[in-house]
Amino acid sequence: MELEAPPEAAGQRLDRYLAPHAGSRAQAARWIELGAVRIAGRAAAKSRVLAGGERIVVDLPPEPPPDPGEPVALVIAYEDADMLVVDKPAGLVVHPAAGHAHGTLSQLLAARGAAGGEAWRPGIVHRLDKDTSGLLVVAKSDEAHRALKRAIALRLVVREYLALVSGRPPARAGTIDAPLGRDLRLRRRMSIATATPREARTHFTLEESLPSSTLLRVRLETGRTHQIRAHFRAIGHPLCGDRDYGGTLDFGLERQFLHATRLELEQPRTGKPLEFHSPLPADLAQALERARRA
Repeated sequence: MELEAPPEAAGQRLDRYLAPHAGSRAQAARWIELGAVRIAGRAAAKSRVLAGGERIVVDLPPEPPPDPGEPVALVIAYEDADMLVVDKPAGLVVHPAAGHAHGTLSQLLAARGAAGGEAWRPGIVHRLDKDTSGLLVVAKSDEAHRALKRAIALRLVVREYLALVSGRPPARAGTIDAPLGRDLRLRRRMSIATATPREARTHFTLEESLPSSTLLRVRLETGRTHQIRAHFRAIGHPLCGDRDYGGTLDFGLERQFLHATRLELEQPRTGKPLEFHSPLPADLAQALERARRA
């Protein structure tokens, strides 16, 4: 696709200008993140402000079929005609992103009927970081997707995690209420030191006190990128194993100690209450035993 920005596009962000051509602003941003949008022969940033008159080239590869990549043993905790609940293993990317075009969870689930929302991540209602394990709800239709997204926006979905943090927080229970956005210095990290703050609230209660760490039960009120990881770094208690966010204690872990252990919601069509639990996977259970002996 080749476009020439008209004079009246001057002052408009590139992702907003491309939205009508992409079908949505999110899809336009996705094209840009994949490096498929070029201006003057160079990959453009979605925040670029147009001057008018630019020649914009969008070079998209054919839409790949669902590609499971390496075999992954998915655990489906629940499935009905409207939705699935999957127990995601660590190391699995939820949807295609730069460097992860294939073998994502959304592609694996497409064959099981996941649908709704954006075409490049069908059925995905919320996400977990690549190295965070646990429960994730997936829609199987546009109607279910809209209903589940609405329930999350209205904070009717309970998302509870187990997190092992360094040291001991100053209270047995509390709320971290601190807006988050892209870090001013490290753009791949989220932080309270940001020029683009968005409200973020994380609730926690003490689950178990350990010699040099603390096991917490954490509940999200909002769902910002890396919210739990960034919030606990901000209060000086980073997640164990989370090297990107300052976690120096690891207890043999190759990833952050964060597991989505409980999910509570209503079935999107019938309103029936549903609740799901996921035990700690082996690597986190072993790290917790090490932490108890430390």
